[in-house]
Amino acid sequence: MSARGKQRLVKALLTFLVAGGLIAINGPTLVSAGRNALHDYKINSQGYKQRAGHWSMLSVPDHLRVNAIHGALLRTGKVLIIAGSGNDRKQFDAGKFRTILWDPETDEFKQVHTPSDMFCAGHTSLPDGKLLIAGGTKRYEKLRQDVRHAAGVMTVKNESPDGAAVTLEKGTEFVSPDGLAFRSTHDVVVKPAMKEIADDGKATVTASATEVWVEAVDRGAAPVVDRPTQFTITRMHRDGENFYGFATSLTRAKQDYWGSDKSYVFDPATEKYERVDNMTLARWYPTLVGLKDGRVLSVSGLDEFGRIIEGDNEIYDPATKQWEAQPQLKRTFPTYPSLFLMANGNLFYTGSNAGYGSDTVGRDPGIWDLSDNSFKKVPGLREPRQTETSGSVLLPPAQDQRLMIAGGGGIGDSHESTARTDVIDLRADDPRFEPGPDLEEPVRYPNMVITPDDKVVITGGSTGYRGESNSNQLLCNIYDPKSDGLTRVADPTVGRNYHSVALLLPDGRLITMGSDPLYSDATNKQRGRFEQRIEIYSPPYLFQGDRPQIASGPVQVERGDTVWFGSPNARGIRTARLVRPSAVTHVTDVDQRSIKLDIARNGDGIDMTIPTSAGLVPSGWYMLFVTDGNGAPSKAHWVQVR
Repeated sequence: MSARGKQRLVKALLTFLVAGGLIAINGPTLVSAGRNALHDYKINSQGYKQRAGHWSMLSVPDHLRVNAIHGALLRTGKVLIIAGSGNDRKQFDAGKFRTILWDPETDEFKQVHTPSDMFCAGHTSLPDGKLLIAGGTKRYEKLRQDVRHAAGVMTVKNESPDGAAVTLEKGTEFVSPDGLAFRSTHDVVVKPAMKEIADDGKATVTASATEVWVEAVDRGAAPVVDRPTQFTITRMHRDGENFYGFATSLTRAKQDYWGSDKSYVFDPATEKYERVDNMTLARWYPTLVGLKDGRVLSVSGLDEFGRIIEGDNEIYDPATKQWEAQPQLKRTFPTYPSLFLMANGNLFYTGSNAGYGSDTVGRDPGIWDLSDNSFKKVPGLREPRQTETSGSVLLPPAQDQRLMIAGGGGIGDSHESTARTDVIDLRADDPRFEPGPDLEEPVRYPNMVITPDDKVVITGGSTGYRGESNSNQLLCNIYDPKSDGLTRVADPTVGRNYHSVALLLPDGRLITMGSDPLYSDATNKQRGRFEQRIEIYSPPYLFQGDRPQIASGPVQVERGDTVWFGSPNARGIRTARLVRPSAVTHVTDVDQRSIKLDIARNGDGIDMTIPTSAGLVPSGWYMLFVTDGNGAPSKAHWVQVR
């Protein structure tokens, strides 16, 4: 529209509003109303939608609004929205944990019974289409000003190999040589020592060691223990010489969140959680990543007493529903590390993470070979100290084995952030990051979502830590891996930062949820509120006219198969993609990937060939999309790759 045309439109709109008595006759008000009317007209015009797409607000019943900490797309096409306690201590203390199930086809919402606090758990889709959720919150953090009693971890040792395990009940008292008394906060079972007999008949005894949290009986700083100290267990009598406590530090320092060892699967068929085996370690902020054999690796997190887990990883086997420690896979990462399954079965760590861990150990990006636990660092990443709260994605199509890292910031509550995007090609003989296009502004917490036309939507985030100083970015860009270019598209209306989620829906739209700002004003004086509105983005490809269709085809396919899918638009179909559904939290989504299928027209349909590599196409459920010459995608046809 020409400038003169826009002026005429504004004048006409103002005349209408005044004539209708809809606004007062006030100069600034008239101008503002006119601009708003012009903006609304612009973003709702067909031409604008074709170029930039369109954002709309999803209507959610008040009683079904939750703090969307986690979001996962299920094989039924429904979206599982997990809040748990929702970063709300009152809800945690009351034992109120929430999950909502949303059906994009009908816009119906359903509350699901949530058996434990899955706040800040890890999750991934299993080969059978169930969602594995592991870890979460056992106890909320205590800030330094709220810690009244010196506290910490007491190691209870038993040097006797004789007798059965002994339960020390909550409230068991431990006393230091100088009379400092501490009490345990929960029951603990202490096993007998281990006794081994050598070939020469000599016995070796190794004391058992069990940890328990203790708090000082007396308040204040006097009971602080700042050096290794042995404690007497006052309840022990005859066995007291074999049992004792040992602590290296009992202080009034800040106490971090405690992780949970519980794990569940969510069954899309029954729409219920099912309890499975506990993890070998409690984990808060873990990453779960599917392996090429269908098992799931769990890494990192804070343990049952809020300590960063230093390299102890474990694997879940869906066949046995059991977790098993993996001492041979000793590797330390910060919490929520972005680990992506490579075509050869190795894992690639982009450097993206979210929040806790050493400021030096485990932050270098690289290739992790699980066959021998080797880790090859990769060079080239710009601003390597600003990978916390960054976004990462396996660029489409997955066969190209190229990954992007975008944005991010300094460690902890740093005010630093970066506009950097870097891309790495893992097929290269000597992979290294190369510069990608800079984002419009430095940003933390950018959500990155793959679309069926081989592009990536990058949206949300904030320049400052958790949106401080009103730094949310109402921006949305589409990245094209072929041209290595960014295109600015329609702006969202809701800011998203910490605890935000975005994912692709089966009809080609995107959903964005959550955001947990510290403050709600520019001066950082008013406490922030969790964002419960849900916004939907319809990309430009949804406004290009009629969309192709998949009319028929199998629901189950095998890797390496060539399979026929019927379509009334067979002549115009240009591409076919298998898109793995997302399981995302803290802008970390290691599940999503888009796999190119070789296609050939065959009568009233298309022959599609599934790649043979299990590392490229891990077993599970996928959305099958076809696109036409305009890049317009079909609605998804769900298939299970076996």
